[in-house]
Amino acid sequence: MKRSGSADLPLHYGHVPVWLAERMAKLGLAVVENIVMDYGKDEVLRRLSDPFWFQSLGAVMGMDWHSSGITTSVMGALKHSVNPHSKELGIYICGGKGKYSKQTPDELLKIGETIGLDGHHLVKCSKLSAKVDNTAIQDGFQLYTHNFILSSSGQWAVVQQGMSDKTSTARRYHWHSETLTSFVDDPHTFIYGQNIGNILNMADKQADGSRKSVMLIAGENPDQMLKEISKLVMPAHHDVRAKDVDLKRLGAVLWLAQEKQPKDFEDLLLLQGLGPRTLQSLALVSEVIHGAPSRFKDPARFSFAHGGKDGHPFPVPVKVYNETIGILQNAIHKAKLGNSEKNEAIKRLTQITQRAEENFIPNANFDKVIEQERENSWKYGGRTVMGKVQPPVQQQLTLF
Repeated sequence: MKRSGSADLPLHYGHVPVWLAERMAKLGLAVVENIVMDYGKDEVLRRLSDPFWFQSLGAVMGMDWHSSGITTSVMGALKHSVNPHSKELGIYICGGKGKYSKQTPDELLKIGETIGLDGHHLVKCSKLSAKVDNTAIQDGFQLYTHNFILSSSGQWAVVQQGMSDKTSTARRYHWHSETLTSFVDDPHTFIYGQNIGNILNMADKQADGSRKSVMLIAGENPDQMLKEISKLVMPAHHDVRAKDVDLKRLGAVLWLAQEKQPKDFEDLLLLQGLGPRTLQSLALVSEVIHGAPSRFKDPARFSFAHGGKDGHPFPVPVKVYNETIGILQNAIHKAKLGNSEKNEAIKRLTQITQRAEENFIPNANFDKVIEQERENSWKYGGRTVMGKVQPPVQQQLTLF
């Protein structure tokens, strides 16, 4: 069990347009299916309990790379797409935002009865995790979303988020049953939010004496303490800047996509025919599926797969997004029929990119890359919440 860090999550109040929500659901399902196929259903829970991976997943889905909205949008997309396949995948997603979070107990009882798990115990785990983060940890954040993710093996994870009106920030809390030995002794895998000073954390294992004293109505006040923890600071600025990403890793992906075509790599012959832009997206999605935990420390890098709905770092390239989803779905379908060659090729794409990093030296073209993506956005069906991207005037004239 561990509490491994904190990070800022600026509050965003925008909505997710239907055209993006539909694609997020399809991509999310493809990612989950791949993970289950290659690593097992319990690995999905471990990934969701890792906030760095979770933020990276949201970024690769086209959400704003740093905002609080990733939490509700990603979990909503996964619940919508995964639950119809729960029996096959062994993954069940309960709860949600606001009124949907209150439906969690009923959902867990029904699932428990269906798959033979103790639904009442699961309800207790759900309620205790919410109580700890809303009451035992008095950090100024009030929960407004709660998702309980369950595996048919009995493992579970919780992703829930609180809001602070005072700081206009959100804090996301991650739980994982595999590492949990107590609900009141450092139960979290991660607490994700802005550090705003000393807090009363009665779920810290060092507060055991204080908890006993409270129970005995002793006069001594509980200690106020918070261990020094690592932080992932999500800045307030909307644009993606060079300092927000690992330029060596991002540069290797861009180099692979632009300078080397799949036909140049024996391992990627099955992906021949992909354009450079789709290869760029597929490489980043492949890393979300197959990358090691240490490779998700810069979630902003994954926004270079499908951009962001607010136009940062660039508009969502809908045509590329569709092609990426199609490739993943086709590979999954063939793997289920016993032909896993294409699925293995996608997996090797991550390995090839990592090999390319070994000798790659980043240059100063980061801003130029973003500028080029924006200039070409209309070619890829670029869209934001404001609408479709239109070609430059000179390009429009040549179309008629």
